[in-house]
Amino acid sequence: MTDATTTPIPALVSGFDHDLDGLGTAARATYDQQYHKSEFAHMGVPVPDLRKLVKGMYKEIGGRRATHDDVTGLAAALWDTDIYERRLASVFVLAQGVRLLTAADLQDLTLMLRDAPMWSLVDPISGDVAGKIVLRDREGTSRTLDLWAGDGDFWLRRAALLALIPAIREGKPDLVRFTRYADPMVEEREFFIRKALGWVLREIAHKDPTWVAAWVTARLDRLSGVTFREAVRHLPEDASTRLTAEYKAAGGGRGKATVERTVAVV
Repeated sequence: MTDATTTPIPALVSGFDHDLDGLGTAARATYDQQYHKSEFAHMGVPVPDLRKLVKGMYKEIGGRRATHDDVTGLAAALWDTDIYERRLASVFVLAQGVRLLTAADLQDLTLMLRDAPMWSLVDPISGDVAGKIVLRDREGTSRTLDLWAGDGDFWLRRAALLALIPAIREGKPDLVRFTRYADPMVEEREFFIRKALGWVLREIAHKDPTWVAAWVTARLDRLSGVTFREAVRHLPEDASTRLTAEYKAAGGGRGKATVERTVAVV
């Protein structure tokens, strides 16, 4: 604990738990648990209210004066639970203090990803936390991302893809790495991998539609419908129309169909 911390972390977490009790509803908790197909307990707290509580805790550990250990210590204390909102709050803490995190912290993020089998936890860990570290230190994070991309757990493979997005948005895409990760995954039957591939291609298309069009053209007979639709969503109309016609002529993903999960994954 540092001088910047005004309240001990156990007391902060205890106060946070108390505040959560008055923010959720049983009806929302039931809906959230069913919607996410979650194995965690849910309290039905709206995300904006949760973020507000996290901002308050972050100020208590020093705000801009917080240290690396303050941030990771609070995040670890919040994560140690079977309550969904506390785990999401842990991710929000890491995202708020991501400037203090380094490539070495990806090891702890790996453990969190293995212990977070749902997109609403995996995605912010991947993009808002890991991806921001990757943006600052591409070389130092390379080995861990490679391990994620080849992992047997599809959530880690998804994380490897989504961690590339912050650099793409900053105009610094690692297109070679994306292709190296994507090609072995492109025919996977898992919806969350197919969606992630399309999501990354959609982000690249904002700045380099020509590259995306060429990438898709070379793989038309291999892409699932969900990946293809996301990939061409932001291409120029003429390119999108041409590729859609060619995709249908190539079989349009027939023979590789899978049941697409009814979740609102962006």
